[in-house]
Amino acid sequence: MQAPINLYYWPTPNGWKASIALEEMGLPYRCRLINIGAGEQHAPEFLAVSPNNRIPAITDPEGPDGRPVNVFESGAILQYLARKTGRFYGKTARDRIAVEEWLMWQMGGVGPMAGQAHHFLKFAKDDIPYAKDRYRAEVARLYGVLDRRLAETEYVAGDFYSIADMALWGWCSLWEGQQQTLDDKPHFARWLDTVGAREGVQRGRALHADKRRDPTAKK
Repeated sequence: MQAPINLYYWPTPNGWKASIALEEMGLPYRCRLINIGAGEQHAPEFLAVSPNNRIPAITDPEGPDGRPVNVFESGAILQYLARKTGRFYGKTARDRIAVEEWLMWQMGGVGPMAGQAHHFLKFAKDDIPYAKDRYRAEVARLYGVLDRRLAETEYVAGDFYSIADMALWGWCSLWEGQQQTLDDKPHFARWLDTVGAREGVQRGRALHADKRRDPTAKK
């Protein structure tokens, strides 16, 4: 029986990447909540696991050499878990190249840009039209790239579901909060529904969902 992986988590799009992967891969895990609103990410015991004080992070008590290993950064966690299980990384070298391309695209593009869009459109105390327009437009551009890709393939890396889809779905599922439209992105919309219907995705997304907050929600 495999020892449970410790998941350091808060219900954000980045946190969902790890919770969805663990659910999809059927790996046992314990969830350790890190309340980022209360500053718990700065605690020394968490910094020992995640030196950049960001969630998610994991501790696998059964690392590659049989000893515990800490992994931080959501993309690195996805790659580690895919290698560990031999799942959701494609079957060929070309598959893995495509998975890594689109995973890096998410890490360097969609995640940061959508995060900035969320910040300036929903959280920022000051109204800064330039920032709102900049990040809204860049997210729209990126989602256009994704829609064109998905016109050619069922999933983002090809005809197979992968960790690249897991990385993207959480941020992409919040398109309304990023003030985007699906009217001109039918392939993107189809992919959102397909991935969102997976039981592992639903379980990962639901993990401690009650702790999410939306500053724009009606009281």
